[in-house]
Amino acid sequence: MNLEQLNQLSADDAATAFANCCVASRWIEGMVAARPFVSLEQLYQLADSIWQDLEEADYLEAFEGHPKIGDVTSLKQKYASTKALAAGEQSSVNDATDEVIQALATGNSDYENRYGFIFIVCATGKSAAEMLALLQARLGNERSVEVQNAADEQAKITRIRINKLLDIAA
Repeated sequence: MNLEQLNQLSADDAATAFANCCVASRWIEGMVAARPFVSLEQLYQLADSIWQDLEEADYLEAFEGHPKIGDVTSLKQKYASTKALAAGEQSSVNDATDEVIQALATGNSDYENRYGFIFIVCATGKSAAEMLALLQARLGNERSVEVQNAADEQAKITRIRINKLLDIAA
């Protein structure tokens, strides 16, 4: 799909397309209402602006659309509808040692228990060991800092998925 085709989608179809990029309903509504986009740069600017104007509850809604890093079963179940756009985001976990996978699972559990949401990281281009190091480093943060860290990572993920939606090489 290209930008012109995205602009011409019905509101429902555009909402479905944007939901494949980020599941926060207020972000989706904002993106649908912001059309038509005159350029890719404008789309990116509006996506970021709408995201930054959201509240914690919206960020938490977006985080619910993610599987836990390294949780392959969860990945298959939760991403059934976003499979094409999410493909490859956690592929490096498949190459990790059993010890790293177990440490990710333990760290994810600790993180979720501490903050009330799963660890969000833009996994593209990161090894499982790198993600584990990031998770462990972020476990010491205050919750408000961690909500913002996760929201920033979500914005990166959303940008990657917008590029995939529009068939743009990263």
